[in-house]
Amino acid sequence: MKPLATDHAGTEAARLHATSAGRPAEATRWRHRWWRLFDIRIGSLPLPIYLLLIGILAAMTLHGKLASDLPTGIALVAVGGFTCAELAKRIPWIRHIGATSIFAAFLPSMLVYYHWMPAPLTKAITDFTKSSNFLYLFIAAIIVGSVLSMDRRTLISGFARIFIPIAVGSVAAACVGTAVGVALGLDLRHALFMVVIPIMAGGVGEGALPLSAGYAHIMGVEQGPIFAQALSAVMLGNIVAICCAGVLSYLGTHKRAWTGNGRLTIASAQDEAREESPFEEASAGIDVTALAAAGATAIALYLAGMLLQQTLGWPAPVMMLLFVVAAQIFHLVSPSVRGGARVMYRFFSTSVTYPLMFAISVAMTPWGEIATAFHWTNILTAVSTVLTLVVTGFVVARWIGMYPIEAAIVNATHSGLGGTGDVAILTAANRMALMPFAQIATRIGGAITVMLALAAFAWVH
Repeated sequence: MKPLATDHAGTEAARLHATSAGRPAEATRWRHRWWRLFDIRIGSLPLPIYLLLIGILAAMTLHGKLASDLPTGIALVAVGGFTCAELAKRIPWIRHIGATSIFAAFLPSMLVYYHWMPAPLTKAITDFTKSSNFLYLFIAAIIVGSVLSMDRRTLISGFARIFIPIAVGSVAAACVGTAVGVALGLDLRHALFMVVIPIMAGGVGEGALPLSAGYAHIMGVEQGPIFAQALSAVMLGNIVAICCAGVLSYLGTHKRAWTGNGRLTIASAQDEAREESPFEEASAGIDVTALAAAGATAIALYLAGMLLQQTLGWPAPVMMLLFVVAAQIFHLVSPSVRGGARVMYRFFSTSVTYPLMFAISVAMTPWGEIATAFHWTNILTAVSTVLTLVVTGFVVARWIGMYPIEAAIVNATHSGLGGTGDVAILTAANRMALMPFAQIATRIGGAITVMLALAAFAWVH
């Protein structure tokens, strides 16, 4: 019997050991399940944090405690922007033609217009967006980060050549768009000056506003009705440009010889290696001080541009672009800060884009003006104008040593909604690195378009 007792004691000890060992094992399994759940992302937000934020923001809204401060504003636009993008990613077919950008840029505006978004949410987001003005922080970070991440020769070559497809595309788009509008029954002057030109004028603040003010002064009438017509054309052109950018991005995945995946000019394999290696080295040992230095550099260059705008009237984004290009060409920024700029660019392009578009849509995008533009003659005229810009950029690029898809995308930004449009179009194309060239197309190309249009309008009036 003693051996039996010994066996029984050994069995019991083994059972107790297995039980005690099983508890940590079970706890470990649950922990890993939770971690897997935490690694599911809605945009950049872990799923548990996303759901927690929705619950907190809903409770604050119901109790009337929703503030417009920085933490609450960031939570609101992050949840809203990533939700819109996530919804669009679930829709077959159209997700390949810029649906994420369209949803983030226009769906919130529609919800506000039809009062489907709670008023406290609308007010909090609008107050946060207008008080923080973080659109320009985003543009500064993207421009400085992307320019400092470029090879000098690629940068110089791109800036020297990009004006050619923009100029040729603008002339071709003006001719084709006006011809289509006239063929559809529009008056020639209306088709050219009220539909085609506003699309290429550089957005609202730099395009539609001065354009409509100039038209009103020349004709001696009120600016309001003219601005409404110009704004509707700008909005419609921006939607078409986003769709074109999405199609171009999808085309680039199937025709790899046509795209540089963000590079504008065609380079040899050795040039491409030289482009990448310095930044891999610079960003390999990146620390938070280098990232902070890059952010400070971006803000300083933006403020320098703002100072020139306030004193001399020169546009701040363009001046900032010129400053950072000069800094890159003349090696004024150290490799470590350039590495920090690369990390800053990646962060803003991946984690801030959709929240920014959501905020701009709620606070600054008038859905009513967009709806009025949805007349079939305006739609076809806008489509023909933007398509001509895009196709011309694509064709001309092949003659001057540029990647056709990248050049076509930059030309598409010439028909965008200013800085906001550039963000939406480049996001749809997954080519945020083209932001410096998009700023040239939007700001400089738009300013030249406005000046030439006003001179021509005064001559024919």
